[in-house]
Amino acid sequence: MWSFFSRDPSKEFGYEILEQLTGTEEYMLWKLHKGKKKGSTEPVSIFILDVKTSGSDTQIELAKSALKRLKTLRHPNILTYVDSLETEKCLYLVTEYVEPLQFYLNSCSTDYPKSKQQKELFIAWGLFQVVRALTFLNNDVNLQHNSICLGNILVNTAGEWKLGGFENATPSSLINSLPIKILPSFEKYDPPEKLDSSKLKFATKWSADMWGLGCLIWEVFNGSLKSPSSLKVLGNIPKLLTSVYCELVGANPSSRPNPSEVLVICRKPGGFFNNDLVECLLFLEEIQIKESNEKTQFFNKLSLLLESFPENLARHKVLPQLINAFEFGNAGATILTPLFKLGSLLTEDEYQKRIVPCVVKLFSSPDRATRVRLLQQLEHFSAHLLPVTVNDHIFPHILSGFTDSNPIIREHTVKSIISLAPKLNYNNLNVEVLKHFARLQSKDEQGGIRTNTTVCLGKVASFLHPQIRQKVLVSAFTRALRDPFPPARVGGILAFAATQQYYLLNQISNQILPALCVLTGDPEREVRDQAFKVVKGFLSKLEKVSEDPSLRECMEADVNANASPNVTDMASTWAGWAVSAVTSKFYKSPNNQMSEQAPALLVSTQGSLTTRNSSTDDSTIPTSDELRRSSYTESPEESVQWGNINELSSKNIVDDKGDGDGWEVQDDWAPIENLEQDSFDSSITTVRSKDSTLMMIAKKTMIDKDSGVGLEKIARISNHGTQSEKNDGVWETTWNTNQWSTSDSNDKDESRKKREEKRIQRQKEIEAKRNARQGASTGGGSLKLGGKKI
Repeated sequence: MWSFFSRDPSKEFGYEILEQLTGTEEYMLWKLHKGKKKGSTEPVSIFILDVKTSGSDTQIELAKSALKRLKTLRHPNILTYVDSLETEKCLYLVTEYVEPLQFYLNSCSTDYPKSKQQKELFIAWGLFQVVRALTFLNNDVNLQHNSICLGNILVNTAGEWKLGGFENATPSSLINSLPIKILPSFEKYDPPEKLDSSKLKFATKWSADMWGLGCLIWEVFNGSLKSPSSLKVLGNIPKLLTSVYCELVGANPSSRPNPSEVLVICRKPGGFFNNDLVECLLFLEEIQIKESNEKTQFFNKLSLLLESFPENLARHKVLPQLINAFEFGNAGATILTPLFKLGSLLTEDEYQKRIVPCVVKLFSSPDRATRVRLLQQLEHFSAHLLPVTVNDHIFPHILSGFTDSNPIIREHTVKSIISLAPKLNYNNLNVEVLKHFARLQSKDEQGGIRTNTTVCLGKVASFLHPQIRQKVLVSAFTRALRDPFPPARVGGILAFAATQQYYLLNQISNQILPALCVLTGDPEREVRDQAFKVVKGFLSKLEKVSEDPSLRECMEADVNANASPNVTDMASTWAGWAVSAVTSKFYKSPNNQMSEQAPALLVSTQGSLTTRNSSTDDSTIPTSDELRRSSYTESPEESVQWGNINELSSKNIVDDKGDGDGWEVQDDWAPIENLEQDSFDSSITTVRSKDSTLMMIAKKTMIDKDSGVGLEKIARISNHGTQSEKNDGVWETTWNTNQWSTSDSNDKDESRKKREEKRIQRQKEIEAKRNARQGASTGGGSLKLGGKKI
């Protein structure tokens, strides 16, 4: 009657029992099932022994003894105990998820190492783990396993070999009485001294397990052992293991080596355990006590080694160790390359849980070497970043790179926008990014960085808001066409070509073509060739519309379009030279113009700038100390805000091409309304203050007979800026992210007319002053210069 109130303990068991793995009955008293914890997806293995059908009390006692051993033995290479339950009907043993090694070697699953090299590395690491487990058992806890064979080795998800099957384990004090095996299949693994009692007096506490280790080595390379006589044939056992194997299966028990000796012998140079995989995994296990220089060398070498490692080991063993080393071992920036390489093996959910938190933490690091490596690797993990993660946690840290005093950080920060643009919100992309792009393109001293800014703007143009894009592109690319650095001019030309679908036909005819035509006479051949090609393309487009006006709507269909995947793919390929090839060399001008360095600059220990190859490797990355030498504070030039036109006009008002062609570098991208009063005055002020040598030349010239020539030359230089502004006002658009506004075309025409009238009025005033000066110098009056009458 009391059975009515009793509870079934198995119903409170916290694990779900799934399918059974068949084929293990030959070597196991238990039935092996797959399982998982209730309410979780974490897999486990469940060993079940049916008490009623087990056959004898001896088997039940042996099973309980094995369960007790696993509870008390804790070692990385011994099967990990999780939970257990004993009822009247069954005995349950829950462990980490494992599969029998014989299944693992024979299966064709994706986790199985396919290549010969990977298989050999996999077996070497597995045998190394088994020998370590036997060292622990025989020498530390004085136990004999007595059943070492293929059937008692299990493999977990990470490909690690685990020692199980402790049913026949005995204390080392009983070395003279080997246990009787319950399962007949284990008799073929008995050492010869079990049959010859006279040899038992020579047995050691490890001799029986070393014989079993020899049997395991034979089975791993040759398949299941049929009889002890088969051990005499080496078969496929590698030569590096031959000598050790022969000692393990020696007839004399005392000649069999201690498992610790096996480790020493096989770890020597040329030994079977001396390979890259074993060395790598052992280093990761001890990384907490390694020196920083040792860690750096290891992580720099690891990326190349990963290709030869079995995928399951790399994914489930190496990657967790790297993450632990990053979080607790102060691994530094060198860990990033192998970390992201292994991240490609993960599923999307695993990537979000394991890699993305590391990335967010790394971006907040103040270490500059870490920042550079992150930006270099961004294209490999940007696809896994969610927009909210980019905008809230990553982009605020990236912004500081635009104003960094180190050129290489500014360069990689600009390039990073290509990968992040699809995920940036309106304000971050259309306001913050463009504000920094405008400053870099006009004020950065490195010509390569100015070039890459133009290229990157062209590549992210499809992601810009249509109204912002209309205001920005023409003005930015026109500025690039007037850059003294030849690759920057080529970048501007290619940018116009790559973004041709975003321009109205009126913009092409009135603004773009006049700017491009100037470069058809450029002293650089590459610039001329590219200019002619693009001009022909735009002219062809205008010609088609002229012949068939109905094509206008089709030609301008993408002007107000948002980003599309096709446009993005196309933009990802054009002008790639400016981000890669230009970074590997100096661009030398035949006209001996300013030879500026391309953007890939490294700060050496002396603080000088050196070039590097575009194919970035770890050896070219500046160290933390090198990058740390530059201050984080903005330089005075970098902190200048938009609208300060006088600084730029003073630098560029006199071009080294000689006569002004009206295409000096655009002063900044502020709205034209803000430039009405300052632009003209700045040109005159600049000529007066540009270089005192101009006035000295004028003085010397006026002393000569032909005094009018000097004044005419100064007047021509003075008129240079005025003519430039007149031309710029015709097709110059705005690129001020803080003052963008939508206005009707009538308002634009009206404001343009007012600006033109003001310029004409100012020009007349200047002409009048110039005529007055010329009249004074050529008329009847005398002009005193240096105390002499001319």
